[in-house]
Amino acid sequence: MDVERHTLRGHPRRIVRAALLAVVRPLLRLHLEHLERIPPTGPLIVYSNHLHNADPVLMVMAFPRPIHYMAKKEVFGVPVIRTIVRMVGAFPVDRGKADRSAIRRAEAALAAGVAVGMFPEGTRSETLALRQAHAGTGLLALRNDVPVMPVAITGTERLPFNGAKGRLQSQRRMPDPGHRGVRIVFGEPFRIPREIDGRRVTPDEATEMMMIKLAQMLPPDYRGVYAAKVVATVGQEPVPVPASDERASSPGAR
Repeated sequence: MDVERHTLRGHPRRIVRAALLAVVRPLLRLHLEHLERIPPTGPLIVYSNHLHNADPVLMVMAFPRPIHYMAKKEVFGVPVIRTIVRMVGAFPVDRGKADRSAIRRAEAALAAGVAVGMFPEGTRSETLALRQAHAGTGLLALRNDVPVMPVAITGTERLPFNGAKGRLQSQRRMPDPGHRGVRIVFGEPFRIPREIDGRRVTPDEATEMMMIKLAQMLPPDYRGVYAAKVVATVGQEPVPVPASDERASSPGAR
């Protein structure tokens, strides 16, 4: 499977990215932090909290290398939007069930050394804080043994045009991000251990590790159901396996 066929990449992508960032940065007061943590090549699962419809768009712009996102299948029902999202490597996922075709497509991208973007919560948070994540992200990390990178997004909840969930969000107290505008912070890549104390790690446990890492990066108002777990892990590393070992490169990395 050629996952990069008909997608924007290489020099054309760099030109488009630079032009879009030149407009979006001042418009949204967009701040990107720790881009240097992003591995320049090789397979990578990038996961983040989800507050606004614009989150995946901003992530594709922010990411200096191609990143293929799982996108809800409804997006592909609109011809013009379908063409655009496919151009940036997005692929459909049926959020209502275990979508094996989406998993296969994600695994093909990872095997080709392409970054895959996911929102473990499955949809935008109506509470404006982290919801319980689905196990699919942890399953993908365990099955493919690739680095995972948490990304904290704050400020997009204040943007307009967020659909029905945005109207529900507006009825709640807005969280305090501690800054103006939109901020995207890239965390350190790490790996999920396959075993802990001789026992195999389950997809649910892997996802839990990943979400605690993400919650640690977010301001307190955004931590949601993982807030207490962040407090419980202060001074601890829930994931002891760094990404910077000899496995961080893959034969398919380019």
